[in-house]
Amino acid sequence: MTAPETPARRVTERIERLAPQLTELSRMIHGLAEPGFAEHRSVAAIAELVTAHGLEARVGVHGMETSLEACAGDPAGPRIAILAEYDALPGIGHGCGHNVIAAAATGAFLGLLDVVGETGGSVVLLGTPAEENGSGKEIMARAGAFAGIDAAIMLHPANCDDIHFAALGLRSVEAAFHGIPAHASARPEAGRNALDAVVAAYQGVAALRQHMPRTDRVHGVITEGGEAANVVPARASLRLLIRSPQLDSLLALSERVQRILAGAALITETRLDAVWDRIQPCLPVRGNDALSTRFGVHMAGRGRTPVAPRSPQGSTDLGNISLRLPAIHPTLAIAPPEVALHTVAFAGYAGSERGDRAVVDGAVALALTALDFLTDAELRERGRLEFEAAGGVVDVPALLTPPGGQPGTSEGS
Repeated sequence: MTAPETPARRVTERIERLAPQLTELSRMIHGLAEPGFAEHRSVAAIAELVTAHGLEARVGVHGMETSLEACAGDPAGPRIAILAEYDALPGIGHGCGHNVIAAAATGAFLGLLDVVGETGGSVVLLGTPAEENGSGKEIMARAGAFAGIDAAIMLHPANCDDIHFAALGLRSVEAAFHGIPAHASARPEAGRNALDAVVAAYQGVAALRQHMPRTDRVHGVITEGGEAANVVPARASLRLLIRSPQLDSLLALSERVQRILAGAALITETRLDAVWDRIQPCLPVRGNDALSTRFGVHMAGRGRTPVAPRSPQGSTDLGNISLRLPAIHPTLAIAPPEVALHTVAFAGYAGSERGDRAVVDGAVALALTALDFLTDAELRERGRLEFEAAGGVVDVPALLTPPGGQPGTSEGS
């Protein structure tokens, strides 16, 4: 069962009338290219458009200065959130196309205003900052942004149309090794080399890669290695990112990396300070076929054909929300398949006519999916049962205890 034809047509026609305002919003945010936690003018532009249509848009809610929340409909009934991102990548701009996400989500929300009062439920527009460098959705979730929400939907521009988006879970660790300085020529025996510990840890990770599943990733950089070649380095550090497609495997891989770090400290007689998750992790996306399939119907209605499911690639903080409630994260093509995200070339497409088309197509598909959710009790129940069968609500903060102890725990000699 899909939403009644007349409300669906009214939603679509309203969004198409709004298209010039939505594409202008997308282009404006694209030009601003504000990084995470600093998207002040971008969120102000969204709030201004929402306010112009007679609704209150609250900025700076749920623990983040550049977040946004606007609501319409009856909050006593079913509630669905449409999520907007609008942060850019430093030096690249909107190489992930978040300007398209923001405008499409805003358009979907505004497109529902004529009909949401007839559904018995409500729609919430949530602006979620700092996806690229801060897991803003996790910060907002811990502040109660998703309390009372029954489902969350969003889209992402990409190089293909895909309703079955899969993402790798992502954690980070910053490891500092503390040794003993000494003159590297006169008294090397008196020192304990922190750089040797970093090198041993880096090589240990390289050896680990031979024995990881093909889907897992560990990569990083040495961030500090000493200051003078004739002094045994007393401090050195590295930063690692750990990725895996499943929650259990992400936690297991994190433990293996922690043991490598502790072992490097042990063999070099240095002291380890390992700080996990300084930025909140992005967890693997738990899909919801009931909602994704419905989005796919509406994507096809805009002339788009989803590709076959692909292997997980990047990471997103939407994964954290998908472990709390049914959520989807489909993609819409704005660039050819050979153009990768997080590139200057992709940023160009995000500000092009192809990006504009995705704004309107995406707004329609999101709005009609939300309309179906609010009017179709069977769809809501299938989405809920699928979510429960996949494990139900996960206590994310309790889950993410740092391996080897709390952040800042020292190990080694």
